[in-house]
Parts: sequence; C-alpha cells; structure tokens
Amino acid sequence: MPRPSAIPANLQLRICEPRLNRPMTARNLLRSTALVGQMTLISRVLGLVRDAAIAAMFGASAATDAFFVAFKIPNLFRRLFAEGAFSQAFVPVLASHKTQESTAEVRRLVDAVFSALAGVLLAITAVFVVAAPLFITLFAPGFVGDATRFDLSVSLLRLTSPYLLFIALTALVSGVLNTYGRFALPALTPALLNVSFIACTIWLAPRLDDPVFALAVAVGIGGALQLGFQLVGAWRIGMLPRPTLRLRHPGVKRILVLMGPAVFGVSVAQINFLVDTFVASFLQQGSISWLYYADRLMEFPLGIFGIALGTVILPHLAEHHARNERDGFSDTLDWAMRLVLLLTLPSAVGLAVLAGPILSTLFEYGEFTARDVTLSAYALMTYAAGLTGFIMVKVLAPGYYARQDTRTPVKIGVIAMLTNAALCGLLAWPLAHAGLALATSIAAFVNATLLLRGLLRSGIYRPRSGWFGFALRIVFACTLMGAVLWWFVDDQAVWSIRTLSERALHLTALVLAGVAIYVCALWLGGVRPSHLAQPRASL
Repeated sequence: MPRPSAIPANLQLRICEPRLNRPMTARNLLRSTALVGQMTLISRVLGLVRDAAIAAMFGASAATDAFFVAFKIPNLFRRLFAEGAFSQAFVPVLASHKTQESTAEVRRLVDAVFSALAGVLLAITAVFVVAAPLFITLFAPGFVGDATRFDLSVSLLRLTSPYLLFIALTALVSGVLNTYGRFALPALTPALLNVSFIACTIWLAPRLDDPVFALAVAVGIGGALQLGFQLVGAWRIGMLPRPTLRLRHPGVKRILVLMGPAVFGVSVAQINFLVDTFVASFLQQGSISWLYYADRLMEFPLGIFGIALGTVILPHLAEHHARNERDGFSDTLDWAMRLVLLLTLPSAVGLAVLAGPILSTLFEYGEFTARDVTLSAYALMTYAAGLTGFIMVKVLAPGYYARQDTRTPVKIGVIAMLTNAALCGLLAWPLAHAGLALATSIAAFVNATLLLRGLLRSGIYRPRSGWFGFALRIVFACTLMGAVLWWFVDDQAVWSIRTLSERALHLTALVLAGVAIYVCALWLGGVRPSHLAQPRASL
C-alpha cells in the first residue's frame, strides 16, 4: 500500500479518515448499535453451536472442568488487557487525538501503543507457560488434591496462553476501527473463534488420544485468525500498526496512567465470575461446567445488547467530552439506559422462565444428561436475575472512562467485588453452584447502582422526563409475558423425552409468543419506536 502522503488529498481523506464528521445523532447511535448487535448475534449463534458440540462430545466432566479453568485464566486477562482496562483507556485517548491532532500523529500513537502492548503481552504469555501450575493452584485450588484435573489443566493452560497475545492486540486494532466508525468487522471477528472450536471439536478431537486438547488448539487458531482479520481492516483505512522502538509517546504514558485503576474497575464482573470458579472447584464435580454453560447463555444477550451498546457509545461519549458537549454526553447516556431497560428485562424474564427448555434444546445430547440440564438451569435462572445489572455496567462505566476518570469505577468495583465474595461464602453451601451465580448477580446490581448514583450526583447524567412511565410500561409487559410463558411451558421431564426437532419447534413457538406478547403490551402501553430514535422523547 502506498504511503498516505503519496495519495491524492481527496482519496487520502476517504481512506484514512472515514466518517470523521458524521453527526452523532440518536439515529446514528441506534443504527451503529443495531449493526454491532447483528454482527455479534452471528458470533453468539455460532457460540451456541460450539457449546452444543462441546457438550455432546464431552458432557460435564473432569476434562471439561479442567479446560474451562485453563481457558478462563487467559480469558480473564483478555478482559483486563482487551475489552477491559486497555480498551477503556485507549479509546478515549485515541478519540481525543483524532479530534485534536493530525492523522500522522494518530498513526504515531497507534504504532507506539501496539509495540508497547505486544512487548508486555509476550512477557505475560511466557510467565503463563512457565508458571502454569502456580496459576492453576491460585485460580482452582480445589484441583490440587485431584491429580487428573490438576495435571490436565496445567497442560491445557500452557497451550491456551498465546491466546492472550492474539486477542489483546485484536482489541487494540478493534479500538482503532471503532473510533473511525468501523463497527461491523470488530463485532463479527469473534465468530472466527467459534468456527475454530466447532471445526476442532468435530474433526480434530476424535483423532486425538486425549480429545480435550483439541479445544486448546482451537483457542490458539481462533485468536490468530481474529488478529489477522482485524489487521486487514486497519490496513484498509490506512491505520495498520507498524512495529516501532519509539515507545516514549505522551499518549502511551497517558494510557498507562488510565489503565492502572481501570484494570480493576472494568473487570469486576469477570473477577466475580472467577471467584465463582474458585469456590466451585471445591463443590461437586461438574459444578464449573454447569456454571459455564449457564454463563454462555447469559453471554448471548450480554454480548448482543451490552457489548454492542458499550462499544458504540464509548467513542461517541469520548468525542462529546473532547468537544465539551455536556448535553450530548448526557443525552447519549439517557438513550442507552432506556434501551438497556427495554431489551434486558424481557431477556432476563425469558431466560429465567425458559432456562430448562433452552438448555435441553441446545445441549441435552450425547454426554450431557437431563441432570446436567436441571443443574445448569438453576445457575442460568440466578444469572438471569442480574442480566440488567451486568448490561447497565457496560453502559454506565463508559460514562466515566470517556472522561478519563478511571478511579471512581475502581472504588465502586472494590465494593461490588467484596459484596460478591461475601455472598459467595454465604450462598454457596445452601444453594451450591446456583448460590454463586446469585451472588454474582447481586454484585452486578450493586456495581451498576453505585455507578449510576455517581453520574447523577455529579450532574454528568441528567435523565430526561418520562422515565417512570417508560419503566412502568416495560415492567407490566415483562410481567404479562413471563406469566403466559410460565403457564404454557411443559415440565422438564417432557422436554427430555422429545426429539431435537420437537424441542426446537416448541421452544421457537414459546420464544415467538413471548416476543409477540411483549411487543403488543408495549404498543398498547404507548411505547413507540420514536422513543428510541430520540433521547429527548418523553412518555
């Protein structure tokens, strides 16, 4: 590709600075969120296929417990260095440079950050490989007395460790693409990991002496594919990162300062899930797997709604802040909060009422038994109780990070984490693994409530009129939908004896009926699409 300086000015602008001046209206926000949601939906559907294949091949066993722990460790650090602290620190700084500096200066920032991050990640990956037994001891101490699960998880962790390098660099490039208005490719590329899992589970696993190692191979392949596709996207807009030894860029220093507290603040939910795994390692065999399958179904709406909203509004909020547009900042948050309530409450009710049928339809084949469905359903119902809280955090935290305030979410995160740890100790023994899921859900609401209170008290977020009526209509519609679904859903034993086609048909009918009831109830209550297109609309 020729250097941008050799390209005619009009063409250079189109390649290097796409859609820089697009107005940040609610309609554009909704369109971008819908686009990210659609791309994420493709990935999540493939994720369900992937989990169904893994469940059928391995069930809920010692091998899957070992793999899920081995994968969760680099995945946690991925959340810290990728979607978590790094993205929340990098995107506001990048957006500020894009608004106030030249394109050449933006490129220098991207090159310096990419090179610095790659060096740090190589060192961390090496530590994971060398100290794998120590990490397994720390994160799953219940495995120490079980030689089979401990040794297996150590070997699997060494194979999955490079994933952190690939996926964190992928997050950097995604941040660049999102800042320049390119949301589709970053949202779609996670599907490549799921494709890798599916292919390795079906084709590679039966050919190995220990089939579970196919899952570790899939992790590495999927991470490399995601990075490769993102780099192509960055090249197309003239922002392909280039290795450099000039790391003393003021933007790098600023990102490091912001990352320090953000490492903890944006990853509270993941740390809480890790606490669940820590405690679950002491519970009966299969507990970690039951929590995993429930969490995967929670990730479906969380990814489509929460990650999509958080991804879209962060660069918009950062630009509002850079331009000192206080009303635009508040309006964007208000629009996002209305959308959260509208979409997550019915999702939570649907997941809770249909937990058993969903798990049975997707996973009850091969080694995954009816008992596994029932026990996973308990976890899914309690995770669903916190869905709105989880997604509120995804929307409210950018309200702080866009203003480069990383300290306040840390203080709030500490409270949420301590709440989760205390509740895990109280609820794990009477409710087993479902108690751990309930503790995490309660902690999510504590986190979201404190974040919201801080934005309200500071005057950063000023809710528009009509919230009480809007919320009341949604609660009524969700109650009506949940009551109808609960009345018509069959006992779990009936689902277990049905064929795949029968389960899929009945579940589809229930889901469509639930959606129809919810939409009709909202319409009769006076909720219209225009209320999403314009944050200032009042109900």
